[in-house]
Amino acid sequence: MLDRILGLQVFAKVAALGSLSGAARALGMSQTMATKHMAAVENRLGVRLVHRTTRRISLTEAGRRYLESVERILSEMAEADALAAAERVEVTGALRVNAPASFGVRELAPILPEFARLHPALRIELGLSDRVIDLVEEGWDVAVRIGRVSDQNLIARKLAPCRLLVAGSPAYLSERGVPRAVAELSAHNCLGYTLSSAVGPGHWLFGTDGGVRAPVWGNLQANNGDALVAAAVAGQGLIYQPTFIVADELRAGRLVAVSLDVAPIELPGIFAVYPGARRPPAKIRAFVDFLLGRYGSAPPWERGLYLPG
Repeated sequence: MLDRILGLQVFAKVAALGSLSGAARALGMSQTMATKHMAAVENRLGVRLVHRTTRRISLTEAGRRYLESVERILSEMAEADALAAAERVEVTGALRVNAPASFGVRELAPILPEFARLHPALRIELGLSDRVIDLVEEGWDVAVRIGRVSDQNLIARKLAPCRLLVAGSPAYLSERGVPRAVAELSAHNCLGYTLSSAVGPGHWLFGTDGGVRAPVWGNLQANNGDALVAAAVAGQGLIYQPTFIVADELRAGRLVAVSLDVAPIELPGIFAVYPGARRPPAKIRAFVDFLLGRYGSAPPWERGLYLPG
């Protein structure tokens, strides 16, 4: 029985060189053996992959389509061999990463030095913006997105859950009282995040599916979570923000989590997204795998943190 992988290699060389004799020489085999491998591939598929003439071989339409898959398979095999032999593929060039400002400063920037040490030939650019950027149009390799990823042209890998909670400073809660139900939030100064439909200036959503809508009002709204955290710490009002933003303030006692009668909404998650190529470049795979190894169902910012239901 002929080696199927060697048959794919023969086909790829025939497609590249336009002749069986050239493919045979490139692979170090006889033309007779190359012909047998080529015939075996076509017989197994039940389609003709090449047009044969006395001077040159050309691909049929089926052959052109098949070649795309074969080249990808052979490339992935070569990379797998390299990974096994050298433990990693050399990652070089420039990696452009975009992330929301708060997450980028708090969670990405501190771990980038470790990633840089793992890949010293890689140059990293970190862009911070809370707006949803167009990766392809603006030339970013990978982005971190919080919440639903609706762009079908992007591959999304979930890095961690995104849990939210309501919090206020001890001084604010002492003065205004601690709300016990979502219906009581209308009597409080609720600081809204303008870029969110779930925790915006006019309403906050509760329940795991966001089915409970609580009307809110506040005298401050901002397009950045850290700005709202700073205002809440200063006693201005309540905030409804992800745990990665408020965790340090909760541990330090500068904010206190509020437990209400309905659980906070849980957003779809925190994702690494990148353009939907069949096989992303090694630099993107290396970075996403690095992030997956750092986060998970129990992300580091929630360790030892009490999360009210």
